[in-house]
Amino acid sequence: MISLDDIDYALLRALSRDASQSAGALGRQLGLSQPATWRRIKRLQDTGIIAGRRLDLDSEKLGFGVTVFLGVKLATKGRISLEDFERAVAAIPEVQTVEHVLGMYDYRLRVAARDISDFERVLRRRVMTLPGVGSVDANVLLSEERRPGPLG
Repeated sequence: MISLDDIDYALLRALSRDASQSAGALGRQLGLSQPATWRRIKRLQDTGIIAGRRLDLDSEKLGFGVTVFLGVKLATKGRISLEDFERAVAAIPEVQTVEHVLGMYDYRLRVAARDISDFERVLRRRVMTLPGVGSVDANVLLSEERRPGPLG
């Protein structure tokens, strides 16, 4: 693990708020030159601390007004491999994230649907037919607030 200083943490906080900022703009905020800022970003990328940048889409404006979190418990872990389940669930376009978790469920899925009836279709025709699925619990997302994360 590399040693990070206060400027590195400030840079990571600024990028987590808006990853599209240029090295020049970030440098101006932090009192660094553009080349110095770029070198720091490159070092954070090369060490894997910055694993990538992502685009946040507004699902509701794209016509997906319902988000549901599914807790999936596999029926028999011995007969079906986790890889088979993961490969099959990854092929469902409405599934936004697949998390292998420890606890009450084996997997937690984030599913986007146009409305409740569309979600029911995804659940019945796609999720419940996945290899190894035993039970599924659903929680409908009412609201979401993005938190700054561990860097505060």
